[in-house]
Amino acid sequence: MVSIKDIAKKAGVSISTVSYALNGSSKVTDETSSKILAIAKELNYVPNAAARTLKKRESRILGVFLTDFKGDVYGDLLDGMKEVCNAQGYDLIVCSGKRSHRMLPEQMIDGAIILDQTFTSEELLTYAERNSKIVVLDRELDHPNINQVLLDNKAGATLATEFLLEMGHKKIYIVSGPEGSFDSNQRMKAVRMVADRAGDVEWIEIVGNFKKSGGERAAEQVINEYNGPAAVFCMNDEMAIGFCNRIAETDLKVGEHIHLIGFDNIELTNYMQPRLATINYSKRKWGALASEQLIKILAGEQVDHERIYVTLIKGESVRKYADAAKRTEHHA
Repeated sequence: MVSIKDIAKKAGVSISTVSYALNGSSKVTDETSSKILAIAKELNYVPNAAARTLKKRESRILGVFLTDFKGDVYGDLLDGMKEVCNAQGYDLIVCSGKRSHRMLPEQMIDGAIILDQTFTSEELLTYAERNSKIVVLDRELDHPNINQVLLDNKAGATLATEFLLEMGHKKIYIVSGPEGSFDSNQRMKAVRMVADRAGDVEWIEIVGNFKKSGGERAAEQVINEYNGPAAVFCMNDEMAIGFCNRIAETDLKVGEHIHLIGFDNIELTNYMQPRLATINYSKRKWGALASEQLIKILAGEQVDHERIYVTLIKGESVRKYADAAKRTEHHA
């Protein structure tokens, strides 16, 4: 690989002169600069981005780390991030997997947005201690170089479960996310708080995975145990869609025998029949705010932790228990 040392040797100048010329410095005459650039082109010289980053102490690149890229939530989230980054003169790269973690300590990127379970909190605190700038979307960490932009999971799960109770349901299944998921754990905490004060209600927890397959497996259990109207809170819409797909293969009907609510309000839910009740928030705003906070930290500005607020969307997939019971009797 051609280096600036090779260019300097062929041009008969010092390495520092070549460096000045390649970076457009006025310290080199136009004639010398033209000569050096011509030799660089002739030798097919490619700048070493890592070395240039170390010298300038910035890459103008931000990294977003995701556990995986599946699901409609990520598309809107990344669009919001990219829009802000590009407007502020930054590029955005999307990373996944443990080997990509080294980009932070090796300063290949200026800062990171984390929505990735493969990072331990201890690892992120170590990077922050070494002056890496980080925004976390999936955990609570206390460090001057770490900012939190968190979804209000507890409020969302509370809205969902209290809605089912308001509709009179006495048997409620809860389909959680994967083990170790911050979002799932926060939502489950809220569900259990609601359950503790709900009185005479049967709560049944099913371990899910935030994927359609998790919803399908949960539906299998509900079908096997079905003995009258039941309500189901799937902790994301992906699982709710998988749940509906499996129920559609039976004589049971969502919104009639089984009453279903999801979380995320992904675009597909707008076209479901009956319309899925769900928890809504702006994925794009979440991503945009994460980028804004990280760029402010990099600029040395003080920032406060942020929370993305949620609202309830009532859909026909949840009806009142009394109406459901009448429909069930008529169906029988």
